[in-house]
Amino acid sequence: MTSVHPRALDFPQPFLDGVIPDEAELTAGERVEAGKSYGFFTDTTLCIGCKACEVACKEWNNLPADKDRMTGDSYDNTGALSAHTWRHVAFIERIGRRGGDSTTMPPYQSNWLMMSDVCKHCHNAPCLEACPTGAIFRTEFDTVVVQTDICNGCGYCVPACPFGVVEVSDQDGKAHKCTLCYDRLKGGLEPACAKACPTDSIQFGELSGLVTRAQTRVFELHAQGQPAAYLYGAPETPGATGGLDWLNCFFLLTERPEVYNLPAAPSRAANRVRPALAAGLATAGLLTLAAAALMRGGRA
Repeated sequence: MTSVHPRALDFPQPFLDGVIPDEAELTAGERVEAGKSYGFFTDTTLCIGCKACEVACKEWNNLPADKDRMTGDSYDNTGALSAHTWRHVAFIERIGRRGGDSTTMPPYQSNWLMMSDVCKHCHNAPCLEACPTGAIFRTEFDTVVVQTDICNGCGYCVPACPFGVVEVSDQDGKAHKCTLCYDRLKGGLEPACAKACPTDSIQFGELSGLVTRAQTRVFELHAQGQPAAYLYGAPETPGATGGLDWLNCFFLLTERPEVYNLPAAPSRAANRVRPALAAGLATAGLLTLAAAALMRGGRA
């Protein structure tokens, strides 16, 4: 006979008729409304590497486990974002990176950096611009979502993303990435990863409020003796370059972006079309001239 934990007997029957209206207002202090811009502020100084966000994302979105063993060079088993891993907690070990004695570190500091990575839901999303079928669209919450029933698996979005987020699944041949829990937002719920985060390293909210909150946090860290803290992806900060303007999911970092596997200066593929086309036409013109010269020389 299966034993039942005493706490399970406290509420043997559900006492709610359905979803709590505007639940995000209770859990995140944010009422979700169409027409506003929402995103994540990820404070890496608060991340403890518990991977609760990864688990919550997998469970809510019914994503299969696609990486079931350690990489061999880190405690991180997932390694990177993928078609079936929409949240990835990176473990970055700094021992030996700064020279000198690799076994020592400043007082009260850790030799580990941890960051929960996710789709950035860019203001000017390169993946959306590259999609030929309209499968990728911007929602009423200013987030970017892939409609898999419209996706034809062409993969144009994959190289267009400067962050390496989008991937075509080898199971269904369609592109997949984080939706910022679009279905939960429509129900007034906080995204699963942010709700599961025990330290508030992942904070969900309206973008303008998140930026203000993040700037305040940077000032606090500077005052506490961490002058290296800065924002990546917020308006007019590193990461918001190359026509992206800003990222709806931005980060507080204490090391160079490359340390976290983030590009220092991401850019839109659309910005490179005109120079590439001009270079291609110039090359074609030179080849045509060369061919004409050879033909004239052969007739002489």
